[in-house]
Amino acid sequence: MGTGQTKSEHQLQLEKWHWDCQHWKSTLQFVDDEMVFLERLMNSYLYQPNTPDHFERVQDYQERLKKLKAIKLEVRNSISKHENKLGGILEVLDCEFNLQLSQKHEVLKAQVVDCSEIFKDLKFEINDYTTNILKNRKLKD
Repeated sequence: MGTGQTKSEHQLQLEKWHWDCQHWKSTLQFVDDEMVFLERLMNSYLYQPNTPDHFERVQDYQERLKKLKAIKLEVRNSISKHENKLGGILEVLDCEFNLQLSQKHEVLKAQVVDCSEIFKDLKFEINDYTTNILKNRKLKD
């Protein structure tokens, strides 16, 4: 596109979608980083065997983290494929707007939101559990 030419609404929409993909990947990377912390926390000495229902709760949290990892990986792969399609379309100036691509974009958006919400809920549960253990330990000391 030469100097003085304006971008079409279609091109602007595709660029916005590309930015969305970058934002989603960043969001999922943040969740990854936080999950590493939570996994280390679950395996720490903070949780002693005499904590009631400790083993079952930690196993449940670890299993849910594992499932979330699998979902995130699938979503991340879908985002990459979607982003590649967007990149290919951006290179072609005379392409038609694709309704199917728009629908896929909205589905991915919802999946990223779902992953983030599932993670936030799980993180809250784990933090709440950890806080209660620390409070009980402090009361015993």
